[in-house]
Amino acid sequence: MHRPSDAELVRLAQGGDADAAGELYDRHQSRIFRYVRARIYDNQIAQDLTGDVFLKMVSNLHGYQNGEAPFTAWLYRIAHNHVTNHGQKQARIRPAQETAFANHEPQRGDPAMIVEEEAQLQQLAEALEHLEETQREVLILRFLSGLSLKEVAASLGKSVSSVKSIQFRGLKSMRGLLRQVVHYE
Repeated sequence: MHRPSDAELVRLAQGGDADAAGELYDRHQSRIFRYVRARIYDNQIAQDLTGDVFLKMVSNLHGYQNGEAPFTAWLYRIAHNHVTNHGQKQARIRPAQETAFANHEPQRGDPAMIVEEEAQLQQLAEALEHLEETQREVLILRFLSGLSLKEVAASLGKSVSSVKSIQFRGLKSMRGLLRQVVHYE
């Protein structure tokens, strides 16, 4: 059975096909929710904002041009802007150390290994909190949300080379911060 691409679904949804818009929602809702939830303190607010992102998607779909940016990047840009606007209005954006690894499930087994893994994740989250906002956003989109460089660039309205540079500086800063943490323990 042929599974239509996002581009095909967008074209159908732009033509008024509600099922195609529903399929886009089904494909991307959980990833967008995880992204929003990683930035918003309250689970219910994160669910509401995720719904708002998809309402904006539907209402702005007519303006989406397939060649400008991948659909996923366009959708993450809507989510990013919506979360940022909400945070400016409500000041309820969660610190990265509380959220960055909220979706991570520890391995089962040896309790000592689980404690070690949780300690490492806490160190990563604390280091992430000390990064400049753009670096933090790039690293969250790349490594926690799993977007490609091209998708991150399109989401943030930057060039791929700019995102690579920001990612490089962010990872370099993370290494330095993590070295400090290890030396102080």
